[in-house]
Amino acid sequence: MDRGFTDHPAFAGGCQCGALRYRVSAGPAKDSVCHCRMCQRATGNAFAPLVEVPADRVRWTGTPAEWASSSVAWRGFCPTCGTPLYYRSGNTIEFMAGTLAPRTAFDPVYNTSVESRVGWLGTLTHGPSKTTDPALAAGVRSYQAPEE
Repeated sequence: MDRGFTDHPAFAGGCQCGALRYRVSAGPAKDSVCHCRMCQRATGNAFAPLVEVPADRVRWTGTPAEWASSSVAWRGFCPTCGTPLYYRSGNTIEFMAGTLAPRTAFDPVYNTSVESRVGWLGTLTHGPSKTTDPALAAGVRSYQAPEE
């Protein structure tokens, strides 16, 4: 496999509403962060944190919808809740790290397409930080599916 792939334990994940779940068997995987404009627009975010695995190691519960974002890539998402799940090209799938089950290890070894990195990204650690106010959180009813 390409440089940057390491052995990973099996992991799982899925969308917000629970209609789609995936399981990936143990084996080589690569954690990276893509800063390209296509990933920025596909995720609605500054970058896409991705876990790349061979597609033949993925098992689905439910069927993702796909959209061809270019002549060589497809973006997978939940047709019910719209959660962006992956980028697929060739024989690999790159899962969005935010869809991974809690406590799944994610340790990026690459930053790709850094020419499109947003300028403010490096300043995030310089500003003040705060946790969620438990009183405010107590009044929120989540409609998201339980996580694994």
